[in-house]
Amino acid sequence: MKFLTSQLLFVFSFFIVFGCKNNAENHLQISEKENNTIKYAEGFSIQKHNGFSVVKVMNPWPNATKTYTYILKEKNAIVPDSLLQYLTVSVPIKNIVVTSTTHIPSLEMLGVEQSLVGFPNLDYISSEKVRALIEAGKIKELGQNQNLNTEIIIDLNPDVFIGYGIDNKNPTLDNLEKSGIKIMLNGDWNEKTPLGKAEWIKYFGVLFGKEKQADSLFSAIEKEYKNTVDLAQKINKKPTVLAGDIFEGTWYLPKGSSWGSLLIKQAGAHYLWEETQGTGSLGLSFEVVFEKAKNAQCWITSGQYSSLAEMEKATPHYKQFLAFKNKNVYSFNHKKGKTGGNLYYELAPNRPDIVLKDLVSIFHPELLPNYEPFFFEKMK
Repeated sequence: MKFLTSQLLFVFSFFIVFGCKNNAENHLQISEKENNTIKYAEGFSIQKHNGFSVVKVMNPWPNATKTYTYILKEKNAIVPDSLLQYLTVSVPIKNIVVTSTTHIPSLEMLGVEQSLVGFPNLDYISSEKVRALIEAGKIKELGQNQNLNTEIIIDLNPDVFIGYGIDNKNPTLDNLEKSGIKIMLNGDWNEKTPLGKAEWIKYFGVLFGKEKQADSLFSAIEKEYKNTVDLAQKINKKPTVLAGDIFEGTWYLPKGSSWGSLLIKQAGAHYLWEETQGTGSLGLSFEVVFEKAKNAQCWITSGQYSSLAEMEKATPHYKQFLAFKNKNVYSFNHKKGKTGGNLYYELAPNRPDIVLKDLVSIFHPELLPNYEPFFFEKMK
C-alpha cells in the first residue's frame, strides 16, 4: 500500500495554501485511479490517501448500476470538500454489526471478533471463538436478514453496519440509515473468482486500521493458492466431475464461470458443465444431468447430505450414477458449528487455498499424499 510521496504532499499543500482547491481535488481524482490496492476483487476498491481512505463498492448484487462510496477517516484527518457528500466513518472502528457468515472469518483472522455486537440468526455462525462470545451474551440476536430487529440495532448503535442485498430493494437498511446508523454494503458473495472473494478481508482491514495485517493474511492465502494451482498443472489426465444435487425437484449445479467451477478446473479436473456461461447456478432436470454425467468419475455434492444412504433415500435414482456406485461422492456437510451452521459456507469463501487443496487431494491424491481434506469428506 503506497502513500503519497513527500514531494507530492508538498505540492498538494502548496495548492491548498494558495487557494487552488480545484487542482487539489483533480490530483485526488487522478490518484484514486492509480493507487487502488485491490488485485482480484471486482466488487470493491480501496484508495489510500493522507489520513483517509476511499472505499468504493461497485457490485453489491448482480447487475448493480450504482457505485457506493465510503470515506474512512482517521483522527484529525482533513477530507476534501468534494468527498463530504459521501458517508464518512471514523476509523479504526470499535464495534460492528455484520449480516453474513462470510464476514465472520475476516473478523476472526484480524483478531477483532470481540468487536462484533450483533448478527442476524446467530445459529448460523460456526466459528468457535464467536460462538463463545455469543454464549457469553456479548453478541445480540438481530432476527432474520429480511426482517431485522431495528430497535435492537439502533440501541446497539454500532460504529458501522455491514449489510448485503440481492437487489436494490432493502427497506430495512433504508430505515436504519434514516435512523442514523452508518450502513456499508458488502458484495463478497457476488465475486466471480476464489481470490476475489478472499480479498474482501482488506475491506475489513481498513475499517479496523489493520491494513498491513489484512494484506499479509491475503498474501499468504494467495501464495498458497497459486502454489497449489501450479502443482495441479503437472497432471495430464483429468477426471470428469459432476457437482450439486436435487433440491425441491431441480438439480442445481454451478455455471461454468462461477468460482466453484473455476476451483474444480484449477484443481486439475474436467467439470462437465464448465463450458456454460454465467456465475450463478444452473437449474436442470434429473434427466438432463443423468444423460451427461452418468459416467462422471467424481461427484461433489451441495452439502445437504451426510451419507450415501441419506442420498439414496431422498432420490433413489442417485444410485444410477457411476460415481455413486464407486462411492466416489464427496460432501462438506460433516463440519458444523454447535448450533448447526455449516462451516464451509462460512469459511470457504475466505480460504480458497484450503478448498483448492481439498479438491486436488480428491482428484489427484498422489500430488498430496499426506494431506487430510479439511472441508470435504468421502461419503459412506
